[in-house]
Amino acid sequence: MQTSISYAGNKGDKIRSDCFVSFEPGSSGGIRIELKSKVAAYYGKSIIALAESMLHHFDVKHAVLTIEDSGALPFVLMARIEHAVREHVKDVKPYLPEILPGNLYETAREAFRFSRLYLPGNTPSMMINAGIHHPNGIILDLEDSVAPPKKDEARLIIRNALRVLNFYGAERMVRINQGNRGIEDLQFIVQHPLNCILIPKCESAAYIQQIDAEIERLLPNRNSERKIWYMPIIESALGIEKAFEIAMASPNVVALAIGLEDFTADLGVSRTLGAEESLYARTRLINACKAAGIQPIDSVFSDVADMDGLLLNVKKSKSLGFEGMGCIHPRQIQVIHEGFAPEQAEIEKAQKIMLAWFDAREKGLGVVSLGSKMIDPPVVKRAEKTIHLSIQLGLIRPNWKDEMSIL
Repeated sequence: MQTSISYAGNKGDKIRSDCFVSFEPGSSGGIRIELKSKVAAYYGKSIIALAESMLHHFDVKHAVLTIEDSGALPFVLMARIEHAVREHVKDVKPYLPEILPGNLYETAREAFRFSRLYLPGNTPSMMINAGIHHPNGIILDLEDSVAPPKKDEARLIIRNALRVLNFYGAERMVRINQGNRGIEDLQFIVQHPLNCILIPKCESAAYIQQIDAEIERLLPNRNSERKIWYMPIIESALGIEKAFEIAMASPNVVALAIGLEDFTADLGVSRTLGAEESLYARTRLINACKAAGIQPIDSVFSDVADMDGLLLNVKKSKSLGFEGMGCIHPRQIQVIHEGFAPEQAEIEKAQKIMLAWFDAREKGLGVVSLGSKMIDPPVVKRAEKTIHLSIQLGLIRPNWKDEMSIL
């Protein structure tokens, strides 16, 4: 063992739902645990018992463990203590919390992905109740929002969060790091309840295939029914030019997202509200996605106070063909959902098209017409998707056809 002290976690007056731990291994004296917590009278014994259990699990015989608690839940304490111990004890068996039974759900390839909420991977206070805002996806981020010295800690926080937090049905997403570090991230997340991996700054199909190979190595006997989807994020000029190749790189790719902050930086231009500077890139990505049969997802809207601007941005995104966008604050979720939801005129038109299609099918006709206009199969398919989406969002009832026949 090394003799230096290792540290993990966060502390300070503004820190909530976290802790700061120090771990100093020794050669004698047994185990000494020092706890500083405002809730020690209520939870002190359980915190110390958890720490003792972990040190026994890691086969630590002699050490001083100091815990400065700021209301950390057990999954956070576990991650912080494990990281501090890992600095000295290599190749330890992870100390894992029990999986919340409700976290074992899968998500469909064509699940609605209107909104995905980014959360910093080393800030557990922001994760704990994120699901109550009901985004379509919750992203636990290992990349840009985590400082390089904290990335190893964030891996353990995210691993434990995937197992124990209630996501309220949201798609459980993790944004990995770039390059080799991103490949290394996989060993901390894919064996746990995970639905989708976001792959930042993606510029090649080969990298997607490398991820496929690493997941196959980590999960050689996994049930083929358990799907881990990919959402590559295109953030460079090269990535845009390679968008279709990336979209087709693996059957696990279900969407491409565009990251406009990095993309405009790569172009050497400023990002504007009108977004004319990125129109080519956005439309090219949309076209690549539609050709590949996957979902195009727009970038985040960075002004969290401008709800009117956000709604206009969503409407424009939808008109271009995007099927969702990222968000960086919970208050953006409802506006995004309302903006991407079908409007009443869209619903009514889709209903008329579907009724005409039902009528033609019942009569054995090979041609569908609505009034004097012929309805092509792609139009019927789009109407069917609008109806399905409207039902899922509660905008119409599942038995809408029967209700319309009564009118």
